[in-house]
Amino acid sequence: MARATVDEPRYISELLNDLDQDIALHGAIITDREIKTVFIGGGTPSLFSAQSYASLFNGLRERLNFCEHVEVTLEANPGSSERDKFAGFRHAGINRLSIGVQSFNQHHLRALGRVHDRSEALNAARYARDAGFDNFNLDLMFGLPEQTLAQSLSDVQQAISLNPTHLSCYQLTIEPNTLFHHRPPITPDDESLWDMQEQLQTELTRHGYRQYEVSAYAQEGRRCQHNLNYWQFGDYLGVGAGAHGKLTLTNGDIARSWKIKHPNTYIENEVKIGGQNRVSAQQVPFEFMMNALRLNQGFELEVFEARCGVAQQVIQGLLNKHESQGLINTDGKRVTPTPFGHNMLNNMLEDYLSLELS
Repeated sequence: MARATVDEPRYISELLNDLDQDIALHGAIITDREIKTVFIGGGTPSLFSAQSYASLFNGLRERLNFCEHVEVTLEANPGSSERDKFAGFRHAGINRLSIGVQSFNQHHLRALGRVHDRSEALNAARYARDAGFDNFNLDLMFGLPEQTLAQSLSDVQQAISLNPTHLSCYQLTIEPNTLFHHRPPITPDDESLWDMQEQLQTELTRHGYRQYEVSAYAQEGRRCQHNLNYWQFGDYLGVGAGAHGKLTLTNGDIARSWKIKHPNTYIENEVKIGGQNRVSAQQVPFEFMMNALRLNQGFELEVFEARCGVAQQVIQGLLNKHESQGLINTDGKRVTPTPFGHNMLNNMLEDYLSLELS
């Protein structure tokens, strides 16, 4: 989404123009489908007003077929959170929040360059509850610069005390072209990272949060449906500056697209598309596995066939290999990664990257 300096009414109008262009290009592939999830993320979308989102949803419902219980998630940063604003978001039709806390430790927040502090992180979760959000996620990181095992566990315990329905717990990764990449901080070693992950998993399980993806934990019935669709290689529309989309075409090809990244350039350009490509049949099994093997429940082989357009026999040899290595379990209908397989995910994916389709 856009930054606060962007003209909100015009940006909302351009989002709908963007969607109209996608509909003109793909027609019934979009309009005949039922929309089950909406995810508003990227940048700081909680800086926009509730009125802007109400206008957006009115436009979306005029163009798309929303299901009765559509999941609508908004990413929110604690520093931009206010009690009245959250109430407005709920009234506008947003029914799930994802709050980017990262840590409750003031030292670690500063090290990450976050603009919010501990009290704002705590207040954001409380404001969400007060505003009527009975479904919200907290994002946490572990393996932070100079973080101890006790500190990582304290973050998880603090998050649990706020009773979110969902927790995302990510290990810090050093991304290219970032300050950490140019000046690498001192981070916990591999053994410490493993201990942190085991401790947080134990604590979350003890309090009723079940892991269903490598980094995602949810209370019963509160898994993020939008992310499940993504990890199960489902289709999704990408509308807005920098948004990515994936659609399966009538001939079985997969079309990926991305929109112009900078919000002001996105607004000024009549055509919103930044680029697009077709995923070849050779690449599809790898892309499917890259997502589906992240899920604890794995995937059904018939879903693999439906999403990839190839028979399961194409991957049977690799399934046999990975099962013999203790990386997966399979009963002929479903493939489930083992805990060891989750840790060796990249090794499995290398096999699918070199898979030859006959």
